Amino acid sequence: MNAPVQFADPALPRHDWTRDEIEALFDLPFTELVFQAAQVHRRWFDPTELQLSQLLSVKTGGCAENCGYCSQSASFKTGLQASKLMDADTVIAAAREAQAGGAQRFCMGAAWRDLKDRDLPKVAAMIGGVKALGLETCATLGMLTADQAVALKAAGLDYYNHNLDTSPEYYGEVVTTRTYQDRLDTLEHVRDAGMSTCCGGIVGMGETRVDRAGLLHQLAILPVHPESLPVNALVPIAGTPLGDKIKVEGEIDGLEFVRTIAVARLVCPKSMVRIAAGRETMSREIQALCFLAGANSIFIGGKLLTTPLPGADKDSLLLADLGMRPMGAGAPA
Repeated sequence: MNAPVQFADPALPRHDWTRDEIEALFDLPFTELVFQAAQVHRRWFDPTELQLSQLLSVKTGGCAENCGYCSQSASFKTGLQASKLMDADTVIAAAREAQAGGAQRFCMGAAWRDLKDRDLPKVAAMIGGVKALGLETCATLGMLTADQAVALKAAGLDYYNHNLDTSPEYYGEVVTTRTYQDRLDTLEHVRDAGMSTCCGGIVGMGETRVDRAGLLHQLAILPVHPESLPVNALVPIAGTPLGDKIKVEGEIDGLEFVRTIAVARLVCPKSMVRIAAGRETMSREIQALCFLAGANSIFIGGKLLTTPLPGADKDSLLLADLGMRPMGAGAPA
């Protein structure tokens, strides 16, 4: 399975990927895989640019889901203090501050199993206010109905985030309160409403490479590839089942994370591939390899929901040392 996979034009999106093909990509020699991904990346994006995103938890904790990685689940004792939904003015002020700090995209996350109609007006006001600032908007609010997706689109939401988390086969080891099909149904509602999807997963939860291939296979065969594809490295949180497991077994190898980024770029060539959770503990070198392999967005700010991020000073220095710049900022000096 080490022979390069050959296609007429590997930079053109396909929706007929097989699991075997994606597993073969993972098994390529590391340098060959990254080289192929870098070539495809350059067909669609400027490799010296990164989109800077910021994510705010607008409602923290108390979630009814039992996702085994999440500190916000009411099922686990992690010491997290639950809070109510923020008011729109507070969220818009935070978005304005994020924009001043360089963010081009602002994401709003609520720890809900699903969005309730009673909360829609408040959420819509947040979205409209953030959109009015000129920021790209994204939200993750749990499962949606078709009508709710239409309402969010009307409020000005550009992207809706709803991750698949992992492969269908490993999914039961991660969460049992929501089915894989539930997630696919919400993505369908988002697409039907005319919004872009933000959908990826988490690696380093004890899954195998075959499971990582399975996750990317699911994304690659969607009717429309996710316009935004976040790849999270599990941040092991004490008190969560998967966090406690990984604290014993060890976190995902950095080069394996880069492989995942590269394969994501190859199978979803036009997606914005985002390094999401876990960047706080990644070396500068691993992050640079991720950018080489096709990642073209990072999250900035102090936190990604409840997990830490490197901070503005470290990020600015990294981009400067790599000769990279935020999207739309002009050529580096």
